Amino acid sequence: MEAGLDLVVTQLFFNNALYFGFVERARRIGIRVPIVPGLMPITDLAQIRRFMDMCGASIPGPLLSRLEKARSPEEVLEIGVEHTTRQARELLEAGVPGLHLYTLNKSPATRRVVQNLQTVLR
Repeated sequence: MEAGLDLVVTQLFFNNALYFGFVERARRIGIRVPIVPGLMPITDLAQIRRFMDMCGASIPGPLLSRLEKARSPEEVLEIGVEHTTRQARELLEAGVPGLHLYTLNKSPATRRVVQNLQTVLR
């Protein structure tokens, strides 16, 4: 912030409570810039597990269980889009300053999330 930071974009997360806790801690220590949540629709369970290992994020148990029971890549995509839509809606309704959607060159899932949010975004 001292060097001119205008906003913060978080790493990806799948549990909004983690974001809200992070923002609360940041505000307590004087960080006042907008903190934009970073979301990523899960489209590939193996890929997201590799990401989790690299960045220390975690998938909530109930979501992980649903993903592990998925019988096809299409079902994983459906679960991922549904979860991210629900997450984004809750964040927007709570007044976040915006959303950053990580796509990893897989924009169809992100486009579907945005389409699902059209009523919230208006």
